[in-house]
Amino acid sequence: MENWLNSNENDTGLVLSSRIRLARNLKTVPFPDKLSNEEGRKVIDDISNKFSENSYAKEKFRCIHLWENDNNSNVEFLEKHLISKKLIENRDKSAFILNDNETISIMLNEEDHIRLQGITGGFNLKKAYEELDKVDDLLEQNVDYAFDEKLGYLTACPTNLGTGMRASVMIHLPSLSMNKEMSGILNALTQIGITIRGLFGEGSAATGSLYQVSNQVTLGIKEEDIISNLKAVIEQIINQENLCREQIYKKYKYELEDKIFRSLGILKNAVILDSSECLNLISNVRMGIEMGLISDVNIHLLDSLIVTTQRAAIRKNCNNNMSIQEENIKRAEYVKESLK
Repeated sequence: MENWLNSNENDTGLVLSSRIRLARNLKTVPFPDKLSNEEGRKVIDDISNKFSENSYAKEKFRCIHLWENDNNSNVEFLEKHLISKKLIENRDKSAFILNDNETISIMLNEEDHIRLQGITGGFNLKKAYEELDKVDDLLEQNVDYAFDEKLGYLTACPTNLGTGMRASVMIHLPSLSMNKEMSGILNALTQIGITIRGLFGEGSAATGSLYQVSNQVTLGIKEEDIISNLKAVIEQIINQENLCREQIYKKYKYELEDKIFRSLGILKNAVILDSSECLNLISNVRMGIEMGLISDVNIHLLDSLIVTTQRAAIRKNCNNNMSIQEENIKRAEYVKESLK
């Protein structure tokens, strides 16, 4: 799999990334929220040692203990979509195992003992699942999972029972957002077991018209069917977005073009940029590329800017204690340099 931030899988498509997540638990150990820090770290050592017994895992993966990092470093992993907010909340007893090209991460002591995640560029749910399934099989060779013949994999939250699988895509929907149609789509999808969340998942805002669309039902349905159902839904949403774009462009051609090119001009010349404005401007320029209006900006560069202009990423390369204004100035400088 390719890292979604520099993938060649998505040239002008609306889907930035595809992700598969599998929830697993140890058979005889209390769920993470019931573990002390010492007990939690023992679980991490046990799982990581057993996983590294496989030569493939030993060569390509490393284990990162969150309690050994400063908060900014942990948030940077969150901004890359490699870990969750819950893992950071449990940082005194949580860790994750990460492969070299940052496409597979295994979160330890999140809501469940094990959260395997595979993420790749473009609309490639099947590829993400196939790669993650191999890692799951490797881990299961040495780790005794909590499993019931009738219920499937046992999880801390009942909504994850069964396959324990959540498939999701990150998709760019600026026209539907402009037309204020997202609430209606959300209501319709909820009725068929699909949910839409913001850029960083549950509880986050859809800044930059970026959404995560995922399945809600994991019990009584096969993994292949989860992927097939979500794929069909995403294709319908893409058709709706493209139709909406055609209608907007037909009615407001000059206004839309002005918005797109004005956004590119601001990104190339701004002195101060906050993260929210930056994402919204990137969204407008990305739409211009998707519609064939802009040809001299690399779409993969824009996608990488979605992450590298986040707060933790900016502060990593500068001073963690900088003021908000200093951060916004550095962000503007970074974007200008990137777009040269």
